[in-house]
Amino acid sequence: MNAETLLLPFQFPFMRTAFLIGAVVSVPAALLSCFLVLKGWALMGDAISHAVLPGIVLAHILGLPLIVGAFAAGMACAVATGFLTGNSRVKPDTVLGVVYSGMFAAGIVLFVSVETGVHLDHILFGNMLGVSTSELWTAAAISAGVGGAILLKWRDWLLHAFDPAQARASGLAVGWLHYGMLAMLSLTIVATLSAAGLILAIGLLIAPGAIAFLTARTFRGMLIVAVLACMGSMLLGTYLSFFLDSAPAPTAILVLTALFVAAFLNRALRGAAAA
Repeated sequence: MNAETLLLPFQFPFMRTAFLIGAVVSVPAALLSCFLVLKGWALMGDAISHAVLPGIVLAHILGLPLIVGAFAAGMACAVATGFLTGNSRVKPDTVLGVVYSGMFAAGIVLFVSVETGVHLDHILFGNMLGVSTSELWTAAAISAGVGGAILLKWRDWLLHAFDPAQARASGLAVGWLHYGMLAMLSLTIVATLSAAGLILAIGLLIAPGAIAFLTARTFRGMLIVAVLACMGSMLLGTYLSFFLDSAPAPTAILVLTALFVAAFLNRALRGAAAA
């Protein structure tokens, strides 16, 4: 391929917008993924990403911004899960499975029973090539807010992830940290809604942290590696999708998966060599 062919994707406005939204949503998703991986909250991210569907449909029916419905549904899922876990003998992963599958099913029922005019494929799988200016600005605002909050308080959330009892003994507001993390998770899923969609958002929220966990030696290093891996995968996946004639979001997730496999094999080979 010559240089003109290689630079062809950058000549189209919709591709430039796709690159931009991919870079924007990758930052909060990557930062949060480090905490989700350390805390073992992978299922929580999956649950909230599916549970926002009924909120989106209801917001459309009521004429509210979709971001309001998605955030409200995500927080409702998180609060309901916390309440049921704390007031029953059922294990948290079981509660999560019941709550998020129920909310996702309710969203599907609402969607097919009410004429919404919203394309379900765009909600489930994202539409990076059709992102509007308002969606881009919304994602940028969420990215700046979530990213800034994490970078300012990452030590507190790190202690809370490793040892909530020690965090409480140190005088930290554990409740605020817990629900603050859930709120940021819900907001980040809203930001990734237009890019990766509900189903693929979990890939952005887990894979970068897993890659960083296998490669970095410090938590600060994890944050940096996760952002680089997520942003690089989003940009490369979007670029490759142009030539493969595929959807950008799934292609980016495939790149992230390939990076995880490479990081895993590298870690395994180094462990075998050291033994």
